[in-house]
Formats: sequence, C-alpha cells, structure tokens
Amino acid sequence: MLSQLRSYPLFFLGIIACLTPWVSSPMALIFGFLLTTFSLVPRDIPIAKYTKKLLAYSIVGLGFGIHLDQALQATSDGIGLIIATIIGTLVIGWVLARQMGLDKHTGYLISSGTAICGGSAIAAVAPAIDADDESIAIALATVFVLNSLALFIFPVIGHALSLDQHTFGTWAAIAIHDTSSVVGAASAYGEQALTTATTLKLARALWIIPVALVSAMLFRNKNSKLTIPYFIFFYCGAILVSDYLPQLEWAYHGIFDVSKKLLVVCLFLIGTSISIERLKQAGSKPMLFGITMWLLISVTSLSWLLFA
Repeated sequence: MLSQLRSYPLFFLGIIACLTPWVSSPMALIFGFLLTTFSLVPRDIPIAKYTKKLLAYSIVGLGFGIHLDQALQATSDGIGLIIATIIGTLVIGWVLARQMGLDKHTGYLISSGTAICGGSAIAAVAPAIDADDESIAIALATVFVLNSLALFIFPVIGHALSLDQHTFGTWAAIAIHDTSSVVGAASAYGEQALTTATTLKLARALWIIPVALVSAMLFRNKNSKLTIPYFIFFYCGAILVSDYLPQLEWAYHGIFDVSKKLLVVCLFLIGTSISIERLKQAGSKPMLFGITMWLLISVTSLSWLLFA
C-alpha cells in the first residue's frame, strides 16, 4: 500500500524528466524498468492504452522533420539498395524468427527496426500489428543495445577498411538502426559522411509508411477486420505540409522537437511494462536474433558497397 502511494509522484516525476534534454531514450526505458522492478508503478492507470496513442501522435509529429525533396532525391539515388535491404531484412527476419521459435510480434518488430530506422520504425509498426507492450519493450531494448555498440564500432571498422566518406555514410545509414546513432557515428567519421548518412537515413524513414500498411495486412486476424494504422496517413500529411508551406519552418522545428520528447516519454511508459520475470520468460532469443539480423545487414550491405 505504501509503495503504491509513493508510486504516483515518482511515476509523474519520471514523465516530467523525460521531457527535459537530460534524459535520453535508453535512460527513459531503464528508468521505467526500475520503477516496475521496485513496484513503484501505479496499477490503476491504463498505461498501455495511453502509450499506443502517444506513440501514434509522436510518429505524426516526427513527419514534420523530414524534408521531402532530400528524402526523394536520396531514394532515387539508391532505390535498389534501399528496397533490397528493407525487403530482404523483413523476409529473412520472418523466416529466422520462426526457425528460432521467437514470438512473431517481437521478431517482426526487431526486423522492422533493423530494416528501417530503429525505435521510430518499431513505434510505427507496433500499433499496425497490435503488438503488446512486452513485445515492444523487448524489441526496443534489443535495438538500443545494438545502437550503443554501433556508435563506437562502425567508425573503427570504417577506418580499418579505409572506407571513403560517401561509402561509410551510406553503410551507416543502412546498417545502423536509429537516426541518432547514424548521425553520431557518421559525424565522428567526417562531414561528407554525415551529410550522406543523414539524407539517406531520412529517405529510408519514408518507408515506414508502406511497411506499416503491409504489416497491418500481414498480421490481420482472420476473424476480425483489418486494422489500418490511420496515423500513418497523418504522418504523410505532416511531411507534405512541411514541404509545401516552408514559411512555417519555425513551427515544424518546434513540433518535431516536442515529438521527439514525447517519444522518450513513450519509451519510459514502455519501460514500466518490462519486468525481470518477463525478461526471464523472453530469454536470450530476442538479443541473439537482433545480433544475427544486425550482422547480416551490416556484412551484406558493406560487401555490396565494396564489391558491387
């Protein structure tokens, strides 16, 4: 009873902290996990319900940060590689998850994050396939761990192989999950690598739209109606509005920044659904699956860039 009384101020303090510049996505996820571990999460708040809605709102807001002309230009320059890596990752991930006996929702979310843009893709696809908080949390945790490693490993490999700026930027955009880690690794490598990586990563982010729609059809329950992720259309609308009304750029930056912070809040809420018991039940399969998919796309894309 006492722990539940203390849970309310700590819970809402956690939400407020996530809106500050000092709490990153991984930190928010861990903080939520710690609150659950010590039984400091209010039990009478429908967290899962609010999380799904907030995820959708966050994704729509992120659409204001995508420059359509740059994304389309980058897409046209590397359309073959983009399509091949996205479709290949999702198909191989589907097969591998079944072979490993991994939960199909968890496996698909990790594959989506690997194929497109990490946490943002997972957040967009999750409502489309009606994934529960546990699957979302495990997928995000897996991706965040691999993102942290990529930030340090990729520049080292790039220098060891003497990759030029353009090649490294392209490789980073394809093989590193989250945009933030792509930017971090590419900026450490060089200015041209940063420009290439950022533009190509934004182009890949556009593929959230068709992937979410196709995902909704793939995971459709035969006894129920198709669940259409309508927020994806608003996401498209946000991209178009920001492109055709550039005079409101100052407002788009504000919406984009707020949306990024709301996404951090979502990760905190998702973290509250993780418990040691659930992690034990999930086992090591999700991380092993994530590493396998990551190595596959990293090695394959680099080989294509070097020898094609």
